[in-house]
Amino acid sequence: MEGASYRTIRTGGTFEVTEKKSRFIGEAGHAENEEEALAFLETIRKKHYDAKHHCFAFIGNGGAPVRSSDDGEPQGTAGHPILGVLQGAGLCSSILVVTRYFGGTLLGTGGLVRCYTAAAKGAVEASSVIEKKKGTRCTLRASYTDSGRLTYLLAENQIPVLDTSYGEDVALEMIIPYRKEDALAKKIAEATAGRTVPKDGRPVWYWEEDGSVLCEEEA
Repeated sequence: MEGASYRTIRTGGTFEVTEKKSRFIGEAGHAENEEEALAFLETIRKKHYDAKHHCFAFIGNGGAPVRSSDDGEPQGTAGHPILGVLQGAGLCSSILVVTRYFGGTLLGTGGLVRCYTAAAKGAVEASSVIEKKKGTRCTLRASYTDSGRLTYLLAENQIPVLDTSYGEDVALEMIIPYRKEDALAKKIAEATAGRTVPKDGRPVWYWEEDGSVLCEEEA
């Protein structure tokens, strides 16, 4: 994925709009690729099997691919407005589906655009959205003498520490933000007179959730 960070849906939300007895049900979800997006869409289709339209938009990993569908509605009245909601929220790896139950009254193109947009926007607002950041997860082993100044150094530089264990030495499991690896390694070496350096580095994406820092290895 290009870039050092991106916004995505962590837990999808739902939102419903009713206009002249037509129901528009917006549902948002996380999808890393087209296969996951189509699986999410199929789940919605099965849940609302008796609805006529399941319009959607999907933006993949890194902002590509981009897909949208009017699913039988007049061209440009559903898929494009839903896609606009995703793009306006700056979301990647996300899918929005808006299901319509026809109420018997034609709403016109303007009415359709308004309702599909409102249902999609409401679903995003009801979702849990996180910002994933690129970094390197690594281990820092230090003596008890050095651990205090290193803990202060990491906090001062806003370096997330995932875990701290104590044995013969102190092991700090941490994440170094993207492109800060060399600068931080230099500061650590200076603080410990070269006695310790970060080891076992591996690329990850990390984010904050409920006051904790979580991460996953980069695919």
